[in-house]
Amino acid sequence: MSSAIPKKVTEYRVAKELFSRGQDILLDPRSQQMKNCYMHGTTTVFEHCVSVAKYSLLMAYYLERKFKIKVDRDSLIRGALLHDYFLYDWHDKTIPGHNIHGFTHPGTACRNADRDFGLNKVEKDIISKHMFPLTIVPPRYRESVLVTIADKWCALCETFKVDVSSYIIFRVNRSIEFANARSQQEAIPAEQTA
Repeated sequence: MSSAIPKKVTEYRVAKELFSRGQDILLDPRSQQMKNCYMHGTTTVFEHCVSVAKYSLLMAYYLERKFKIKVDRDSLIRGALLHDYFLYDWHDKTIPGHNIHGFTHPGTACRNADRDFGLNKVEKDIISKHMFPLTIVPPRYRESVLVTIADKWCALCETFKVDVSSYIIFRVNRSIEFANARSQQEAIPAEQTA
């Protein structure tokens, strides 16, 4: 994917770049488990992570265009999509540490994401420090700061039921459906020749 900033930033273009750069994560069945856990209200963890990736990317476009500050968009999107990859229902009171989830889930998410997807140092920093100031050590990279800010914004909107991302969530889910259908169609001829 080109690192050029689109002339006109539309949700469609943001969704396209988000899917292109995060395709390995979005298509992986393990990350689809995030659709079964809820974050804030009726928002799933998957939807929350897509929203955070969207707003992180919008801020990156702004920094790159307005201030010529370079952002590693691959790491930004991967980190945003995996920042809450803890894979459990944090509302379940029977889970050990339920009451301190805000402090502990960044470490759990980082370990899970590194195990399942392999992370670089920027992605690890994004995931492990996105709850700053609860995670005492501040973010080290600009990408981490962007995800931290986007995470707070999205959490606030989700808590107060303000829809800020339904279109991009729809576009990403459609891209996942198309990619899965395409891979199933490609598998059928291979089975027929066997």
